[in-house]
Amino acid sequence: MSAAPQQAAESQSAQADSWILKWNSEPPAEFWHTSERISTFKELGVDVVRPAEGVDPREWRVKWAGSAQVKYMLPNRELSSLAAANDPFFSRQTYLKQIQAEAAWDIATGNEGFTIAMIDTGVDLQHPDLQANLVSGYNVIDPEQPPLDDNGHGTNVAGVMAAAGNNGTGVTGLLWRAKLMPIKALEQSGRGDEAKLAEGIRYAVNHGAKVVVMSVGLPGSDPFLQEVVEYAEAQNVLLVAATGNDEGEMVRFPAAYPSVLAVGGITGTGEVEERSNYGPEVDLVAPWLVYTTAQGGGYEYRDGTSMAAPQAAAVAALVWQQHPDWTAAQIRNHMRGSSQDVGAPGWDEHTGYGQLRADLALTQAYIPDLYEPNETKASAAVFPLNTMITAELSGSSDKDWYSMKIPYDGQLHLTLQADQPDALPMTMYVEYDGKTMTQDVTPGKQSTLTVRKGTVFVRIAAKNAGAAASSTYRLSSSFDIYADPYEDNDRQYKAYALPARTQTITGTFHRRGDQDWFVVKPETSGIMRVRASTDSPKIDLALLIQKQGERALTIDAGGQGQPEYAPQMEVLPGTYYIRVTNASDLAAAAEYFLSLEFVPKLVDPNEPNNKAYQATDIRFDYPYQGIIDTADDADWFRFKLTEDSLAQFRLTGLPEKADVSYTIYNSSLEAVTSGQFPAGTGSAAWLQPFAPGSYYIKLTANSSFSDQLYELQVSQAPLVSGYIDIADHWAKTEIAAATEEGWVNGYGEYMFMPNRTITRAEAAAMLVRAFGLSRQMELNYTDLAADHWAYEAIAAATRKGILQGYPDQTIGPDKPLTRIEMASMFAGALGISGKLRGQAPFVDIPESHWGASILKQMKAEGWLNGFDDGTFRPDEPATRAEFVVLLERIHPQ
Repeated sequence: MSAAPQQAAESQSAQADSWILKWNSEPPAEFWHTSERISTFKELGVDVVRPAEGVDPREWRVKWAGSAQVKYMLPNRELSSLAAANDPFFSRQTYLKQIQAEAAWDIATGNEGFTIAMIDTGVDLQHPDLQANLVSGYNVIDPEQPPLDDNGHGTNVAGVMAAAGNNGTGVTGLLWRAKLMPIKALEQSGRGDEAKLAEGIRYAVNHGAKVVVMSVGLPGSDPFLQEVVEYAEAQNVLLVAATGNDEGEMVRFPAAYPSVLAVGGITGTGEVEERSNYGPEVDLVAPWLVYTTAQGGGYEYRDGTSMAAPQAAAVAALVWQQHPDWTAAQIRNHMRGSSQDVGAPGWDEHTGYGQLRADLALTQAYIPDLYEPNETKASAAVFPLNTMITAELSGSSDKDWYSMKIPYDGQLHLTLQADQPDALPMTMYVEYDGKTMTQDVTPGKQSTLTVRKGTVFVRIAAKNAGAAASSTYRLSSSFDIYADPYEDNDRQYKAYALPARTQTITGTFHRRGDQDWFVVKPETSGIMRVRASTDSPKIDLALLIQKQGERALTIDAGGQGQPEYAPQMEVLPGTYYIRVTNASDLAAAAEYFLSLEFVPKLVDPNEPNNKAYQATDIRFDYPYQGIIDTADDADWFRFKLTEDSLAQFRLTGLPEKADVSYTIYNSSLEAVTSGQFPAGTGSAAWLQPFAPGSYYIKLTANSSFSDQLYELQVSQAPLVSGYIDIADHWAKTEIAAATEEGWVNGYGEYMFMPNRTITRAEAAAMLVRAFGLSRQMELNYTDLAADHWAYEAIAAATRKGILQGYPDQTIGPDKPLTRIEMASMFAGALGISGKLRGQAPFVDIPESHWGASILKQMKAEGWLNGFDDGTFRPDEPATRAEFVVLLERIHPQ
């Protein structure tokens, strides 16, 4: 095996410049001989490191990633701002009216009681509209330098929150007076990395910030960043973050963490901004477009969730100014509860709990439980996945029900935590898939349940009856998707074998670093097409395809949520590997779909038959398969008939993308007939009469096809007087004669149907043609319209006295003709009036029968006979064959 597969399988994360390590124990001295520390998170036992100069990065990473002393080793991912494009056509600062800032300022205009931190590209420290509200910040990128903005994004965000108000200069922020701490964690390009974001959060928390706003985002979570966020929550610091502007169902991290207030964007008319990321993690929305401070002392329009998040952070600071004793969880709960419902009624994944309202946040009373009434399963409140909610049990008899929509099979993680030391002892009940799980509350303890796609119900109740005190609690959730059925296939040598045929399978990236390897071993040559797609922008697909022993091909052209297509490949028998990965190397609560199309190159078993002299001899009723594998290919077949015959031709398996034509030649290669079947016809059949002789069939197509076999089958039946169903019939001679004389005809597809019951109209038409009757009479039967096909024949037969109607003024043209009616019609044609004397000639014809006299005379004169048992069976229907035989017998020659 060559080294190419192993090199191709290296994750993109292996190219990281630095790494985040959490130790299980004290780092060994050996580690520091080959490593350089960039920063440390002493509170978490985490170091950000990189290999020392001259040390092979790959060997260094492999060694320490596998060390038992390392709890996790994560790539320090690149971070980027969530700024959106400028839009100069909106009026200045209309967003302040939309969130009712003016009404809020009647109550409070600033917060100088604590520090608000902003983690971004820094700030324009000399901006005249910001200087008064800035406090000393921090430059994570270069701690020796001030947090000066060299991009502009941070200055935009700062102005939304804390541009000095009521100073006669520029614009006003939501906070006229503030203590804004700028923390520079992003480069001039607007990019940074995960460790710098974490260090910014840590610095803000450790230096007294109560609110931290982040207009930055990452596509997924990892345990390091999650621990930093949980550290902030434990220190009673409110984190506020933008959801992102990717036009997709993927709230960026850190906004997607349960304890972070996630803010999306909304238009100036209160509609959902389609570019704003959405999902179950969304808490609030705020206006997307702002007019704010700009780098260099100016002002400009900016849009994006980057501009929505600082509005929520500023309003949270105003609320905390009013209620300094509230916790971060209470502030977060109040921000949700004081929002204005927009979009779909109640919470929804596009707008969360609603649009930010500054005035309501400052005037509305605190609601400790936003989800009441939810005392029953039927009234269960929506509990969005991957969120943290704050609610209250108002006593031991209170019960709180929640419903959770689970998007896939997987593992649901729930953590229930009481907010007060003396809280009611609580129990959590979870109902799913017909099961109920009970868990007593242990602060910080996580419960994990294996669940199916669908709805899960959670019930919170007091553990013991009798207590009357109220208790608030926090309930948080997270979700991990199921491991697909092809695991464990994370390495090439563990590749899951797929059959070499067209198919689509569903897979998942259920954990960080998941790589799905598959192997296909075609036994014949053919065409292979590979496509990967996903149902969610949480996945950025990448494909690798490699024939064993050859160089691998990597396909990663699309972005988040976009499909990846491999070029069409001509494959030979052998071993082919396919690897599907998430380019971000992260776990994702989403599915991907790998479509493999394999079209074997087929062989025509009848070749060579490209010329008439090479024609394949056909055996009737036997299928012959073939392909048209080149543009000038033609398939010739030959069949021989020894008598007049009707041939039936059937073609199946006609191609989707080619027109197929046929031509039939006689033995002199003169064309007899031809036809064409357009692409996509699928199958075709046709009939053709032939005289005895040899014939050729030539099949061609307007373009070649070798991915499916067509099938040709020829059947034949003898033709007698143009019919295929009388050759062995007892009345063959009479039917043939009557047909030649033009008295009778058959049905479509060369059928006479001799044993079919004849109708009164058909009988009249045959008699009228045979006897040459042309004179007609006017008819007034209630069941015979003038446009009936046999009207003229019935009118002529009636005038001649051959056919009579019924007493109810009907003629019954489409009724079966009985045998006695047949005898009566022929008697009328012969002018026979009936014989009164003599015995009835048939045992089932009494003297009283209305047709007895006619049958006496016709039997006596030899026109008709009965059955061998002496019966005539007068009321049985007559067949077409019986009628034609009698017609031939009585017609004057």
